[in-house]
Parts: sequence; C-alpha cells; structure tokens
Amino acid sequence: MARILALGSALQDIYLIDHDDFVGTKKGHNLKLEQINIGSKVDIDQVSFEVGGGGTNAAVSFARHGHEAVFLGNIGNDPAGQAIESLLNDEGVDTSYLTRLKDRQTGVSVILLDTKTGERTILTHRGASAKFNNLSEDDLDTINPDWLYVSSLRGDMDTLLRFFEKAHSIGCKVMFNPGELELKAKKQLLGLLQDVDVLLVNKSEAAEIVSGCILEELLVHLGAYCQTVIITTGSMGAIATNGTETYRFGIYEDLPVVDTTGAGDSFGSGFLAHLAAGHSFRESLIFGSANSTSVVNQLGAKRGILYGTEKLHPMPIQKL
Repeated sequence: MARILALGSALQDIYLIDHDDFVGTKKGHNLKLEQINIGSKVDIDQVSFEVGGGGTNAAVSFARHGHEAVFLGNIGNDPAGQAIESLLNDEGVDTSYLTRLKDRQTGVSVILLDTKTGERTILTHRGASAKFNNLSEDDLDTINPDWLYVSSLRGDMDTLLRFFEKAHSIGCKVMFNPGELELKAKKQLLGLLQDVDVLLVNKSEAAEIVSGCILEELLVHLGAYCQTVIITTGSMGAIATNGTETYRFGIYEDLPVVDTTGAGDSFGSGFLAHLAAGHSFRESLIFGSANSTSVVNQLGAKRGILYGTEKLHPMPIQKL
C-alpha cells in the first residue's frame, strides 16, 4: 500500500435536518420555506454532529482502503477540534501533523438539509480551516508520501505552489481538486498544473479554466496542462483520461440521494485510493464512482466512504 498525505480543511459539520421542506411558523400558519426570513422561527426534525472538510474526508477514504494516511491541516484548541482529531485517530489516520491554533476556533459549518432532495444550504465559519500559510512544505521530507492529495486551500496560491514544487522535487505525485477561489486565480492555477499528476474538476469548473462547451472538448484542452484529468457531471457521471485511455461513464448506481455533501471529495479520494493500491485506471474510476454514490446515500461526508475490500458490481463504462 501507499503513503498518502491529505492537505486541506477540517471542520465540524452541524446538520439541521428537516423531512418536510423546512416548514416554518408565522402567525400560527405553517409555511413551506424557500427562504428563511429574519425573525422567523423554523422547526427542524433532527440535529447531527459530523466531521467534515475536504482534507479529512480524503484522509479517511485513504485509511479505509488500507493506505498509510496522513492529514495535514489546522484545527482550533477547542472541543470541536478534539472531536475531529478523535475521529481521525479512530479511523487510523496519522494526526502527527495536525496543528492546533490557539488564536482561532475550529471551523464549523451549519448545514440545513432537506432530506427529500438531498440539497443543502451551508453556513460556514472557516476559523482555523481558512489558514494554510503556517503549514510547511518541508514536512514532506519527513512524511515522505507517495501521493499528495490537495482539496481547496481557499485560494492560497502561494501555499499551493510551495507544496506542489516540493512534492515534484522529491518525486511525490500530486492530485488536486481545486475550489472556487483557486479557479478565480486562473493564470496562477494554470501555472500550478505543471506539477499536478491528476486534476479533478466538475464541468462548470473545467469551463472556467479552459475554453470549450462539450465534455470531450474540455477534456482535451485540460489535457494540455495535466496528463490525467477527470471531469464530473453530478448525476450524469463523468469523463476521464490518463493520456492513453479515455472513458465516459454514468453514475455507479441509482440510489436515493440523502446528502450531497462530500460527493466530489469521495469520488476523487476513492479513485486515488484504488489507483494507489495498484488497480487499473478503469477500475479506479469505477471505485471512485461507487464511493461517491455510497457517500451521497448517507448523512454526512464520511459514513458512506467505502473500504478497499468492498465488492463492486459491474457498471456501464465506455472507452472512447
């Protein structure tokens, strides 16, 4: 198995769950809410505390696959941070490089979840999870990972550059799943891709980076910057290439969507976990799809993460 470092955010997710489209109360009458007005009262059915953040989601995925998983990121010195560290330790993730900041609270997301659709509205205090410039790329020398998996660093392009260049210099491969703020720094992002081995984006994100309207066109244009590219399209599946093979495929299984939180993280980390275990590009894409399907069928971003021993059924996948 491989040694994989997950660099990214760590948050506590607090779910406010409703089974009736968030029915609110105003002057004794029930209202189906499309928006929550200031001063209104909203009854919910359930509260659930989960551990979130793209970095921790990926780390747990790697650990459940049997890899040596290491998490690098920030939490606060508070109960929420303790809960995150405890879960990672229980999952077998190395937390030696987890930093507890004294001047910031652990990041917290309050997630309003409609269980009928799986859609959610997220209110986030980033706290410690918004800070990355304190992290040292020199830790890669002691961690000595085979792979560096990076989710969004909130547009901290300098930190991304430091870690990508360091990874490249020590022969560590890089998989990158950029976020909204990285996409806004398009020129810098394109420069970073020279040190990226696998790029994961969705269709709208791909269209922000390169020109093109159809998936095949976007894939070709991104392939000029990065050898292996995966473009996801939600319920429509994904398209992917490693420079030699190109595949188009739908979702792994048509299961009810409970919560879409972590869908992208679970696809990317599931793919890499399987690839780093020695499986083929095609098999790894299937596992990534299965992992994502399993995650959105459960509450939170971690309950549905598959183990590497999971037996998968065949799925339609077309070689282009």
